[in-house]
Amino acid sequence: MKNYFLLAFLFVSCLISANDILGKWKTIDDETGEVKSIVEIYEKNGKYYGKVIQIMNKARQDAKCDKCTGSKKNKPVLGLEIIVDMKKDDDEFTGGKILDPESGKEYKCNISFETKNKLKVRGYIGFSLIGRTQYWHKI
Repeated sequence: MKNYFLLAFLFVSCLISANDILGKWKTIDDETGEVKSIVEIYEKNGKYYGKVIQIMNKARQDAKCDKCTGSKKNKPVLGLEIIVDMKKDDDEFTGGKILDPESGKEYKCNISFETKNKLKVRGYIGFSLIGRTQYWHKI
């Protein structure tokens, strides 16, 4: 009986840790070190997405994604889905894209845990060596 309990505990622990990416994260500007926004990561149809739910700079509250293209052109940054189609792959999330609302550019994306409460978010063009990394902190 103890073995069944231990097996069930380990199974539940794995499920919980797989979803640790879900929730609200403070985005940190990699150039200034300041908190820029709060992004909420959620799951939809087995994939992971993230949208901006709060902008810290009061002067940018009504900012639009004026450099974006397609359906996101001139949409408010607040509420904008900036992470799309991420899939869990072992200990990281890959295969999706991330949008930089300031430049309007979209990049391939990898997300992994730096620590339990800190995400390493890497946007890149082509392959992962050429890109930019930000660290987001769990709220």
